Amino acid sequence: MTQPKLAFLGLGVMGGPMAGWLVKKGFEVKVWNRTQAKAEAWAHANPGEVATTIAEAVAGADCVMACVGDDPDARAVAREAFAAMQAGTLYVDHTTTSAALSQELAAAAAQAGLEWVDAPVSGGQAGAVNGRLTAMCGASEASFARVKPVLSAYCGTIIRIGEAGAGQLAKMVNQIAIAGVVQGLAEAVAFAKAQELDTDAVLAAISKGAAGSWQMENRWPTMVEDRYDFGFAVDWMRKDLRIVLDAAQAKGLDLALTQMVDGYYAEIQAAGGGRLDTSSLAKRFTSLRKPD
Repeated sequence: MTQPKLAFLGLGVMGGPMAGWLVKKGFEVKVWNRTQAKAEAWAHANPGEVATTIAEAVAGADCVMACVGDDPDARAVAREAFAAMQAGTLYVDHTTTSAALSQELAAAAAQAGLEWVDAPVSGGQAGAVNGRLTAMCGASEASFARVKPVLSAYCGTIIRIGEAGAGQLAKMVNQIAIAGVVQGLAEAVAFAKAQELDTDAVLAAISKGAAGSWQMENRWPTMVEDRYDFGFAVDWMRKDLRIVLDAAQAKGLDLALTQMVDGYYAEIQAAGGGRLDTSSLAKRFTSLRKPD
């Protein structure tokens, strides 16, 4: 069976490694990035073809993947791509956006004779580099079945949640859970340090029990060392939490913990830490703490 021709739009810390996995798995891939130098750097490490425009990237593609920034970026890139895609082509948006935008773009894709999948991912930069992301998909059953073999190049778990927009809502559930876990972990680390405990011993004692989590296994040691350069940035988490809180408000939900943690991330941003990773909540107990 002939491998589909692919286009990948957006080569940031997530998109670059994801596109790289596609070429490693033998797909023919044409890439585009708003900053041409980043696309050229990607091409030095990967045998894919670089396009200078979105239209050039998607021409002749069977499936187009995008991983960009926020709703305005995702809308602009998708609309430009739709205008140049051939009928029947799949468009897969890995950008974390509002569900409303996914539904809007799914309708526009259908009107143009295209297929739509919203497939935000979880697993962070490490998951992208290691090809072990989780994709939460909003799509028809037929479109999901068609795209799943492609996504398996960089995803270890691929689940259809429902129709268009459902993938984005599932990603919001994911971000709510992460926000609470990271804040709890930051407080736990601060408490262990304040009590002058051996933090390695504490981690060994609690990480395999009921308190254990991916965040604990992967971020406890670096939080103890006050290191926060491990991928998904505070700036992006705040964007996601804004989407969460807007969607919750529309349903009359009061997500008190999520709102509180969003405020803590705002403190990190205000102190110049917007590019630190999300575990930097621990900094509120150290360098951001106000003197007595």
